[in-house]
Amino acid sequence: MKVFSDHSRPVPDRPAVRALVAGSVGNFIEWYEFGVYGYFATVIAARFFTPEGAGAAEGLVRTYASFALAFFFRPVGAALFGRLGDRVGRRPVLILVVALMTGATTLIGVLPTYATVGALAPWLLTFLRVVQGLSAGGEFGGAVSLLTEFAPPGRRGLYGAWQSFTVALGLLGGAGVAALLASVLDAGQLGDWGWRLAFLLTLPMGLGALWLRLRLEETPAFRSEAVREVPPAREVRRAIALGAGRVMGWAAAGYTFLVVLPSYLQSTLDASFQQALLATVLANAGFAVTILPAGLLSDRVGRRPVMLAGAALVVVLSVPLLNLLQDDGTSNAVKGAWVFGAGAVVGLMAGPGPAMLSEMFPTSVRYTGLGLAYALSNAVFSGCAGLIITESVRRTGNVDIPAYYAAAACAVSVLALAVTKNSAGTASREEADAGDRADVRDVVRRDRRGGGRPEPRR
Repeated sequence: MKVFSDHSRPVPDRPAVRALVAGSVGNFIEWYEFGVYGYFATVIAARFFTPEGAGAAEGLVRTYASFALAFFFRPVGAALFGRLGDRVGRRPVLILVVALMTGATTLIGVLPTYATVGALAPWLLTFLRVVQGLSAGGEFGGAVSLLTEFAPPGRRGLYGAWQSFTVALGLLGGAGVAALLASVLDAGQLGDWGWRLAFLLTLPMGLGALWLRLRLEETPAFRSEAVREVPPAREVRRAIALGAGRVMGWAAAGYTFLVVLPSYLQSTLDASFQQALLATVLANAGFAVTILPAGLLSDRVGRRPVMLAGAALVVVLSVPLLNLLQDDGTSNAVKGAWVFGAGAVVGLMAGPGPAMLSEMFPTSVRYTGLGLAYALSNAVFSGCAGLIITESVRRTGNVDIPAYYAAAACAVSVLALAVTKNSAGTASREEADAGDRADVRDVVRRDRRGGGRPEPRR
């Protein structure tokens, strides 16, 4: 893998820590909302996508179709905001996307339902999901660029892992809020108005994130580059494709075990809403526990070995996990431990993933390149996970579909991660192996000038 390093000297601690907080908080909000939407999928399906006389399964499929549509707008957002971020800077674009994300999510909490405005309700919800998809597409590339470009030498894996860690915190926060509402409200209250509170909570969180980003500095790498060497478009496209393949398993397994699991347990295994949420909390807790250690380990042994271990374990363990959940004779404690372990395995891919993607692109195209690689993979393998799994189980009756889905995607990631040479083909095997470590010396040296903002590229 060709690696681009921007850390010839340490950056001050205070700006680095401030960037860590400001870059991570937007990811928390983004994934809190996506988690809440997934956890309340059955409630949203009944309120927005199930006209009188329609079946519950049909409404759930439509709900996940709206969920998937938002993901397909992520690559559009990654290209649009990534282009801006590579031209005018990371800071202003990250301010814009967190404002869009907060506004769209808050409005979902006040939308009229199908019973009030008829067929207009699902269209309004879908429009807001599209806005969320655009802003989320611009969030990842900017946040990861910010975190890794501020990271001290030898710590890109750990700093990049904070992006994934706040994803876990966001999903856990969403699950916690959903579980709290489900415990203090009865089913009627939860369906009538209680679900709205989870979305309205985004407003104060978003205002806090906006305040943090307004106080943020531009990254040292972006400020210091006077001449921006832009690699050939063909090399960038190949790196994007390779990066998407490497995170495909992370995307599919993550959404299968961390987001889609509640509705799968309810609709397929007849679990209660509270039982499904408990399983999701355990999976996300396991996910959160391993992310930072995995990122730190990747700073020592390399990105690929850690991610390969995670992808391979998903391939091997997915079917046994689902068979265990389907077995009425297995104790809840054992089931909980396995669900926790499934989340932990996904964390092995999510920890080093952001730094790995960042190191595949130079500063001049990093925001766009890593954002597109991640967004394209997530559009297909995360956004469609609920739709594909729910519809496939409904049509075939095969309750092992989620395991096959996660395992197949991770098998492809194993192959992509095994490639030791960037598709651009410019780094030797020795450079690639050494470059996987965050403290590697620069393999690509570019002209710099001290301070100042670089001239925008034509």
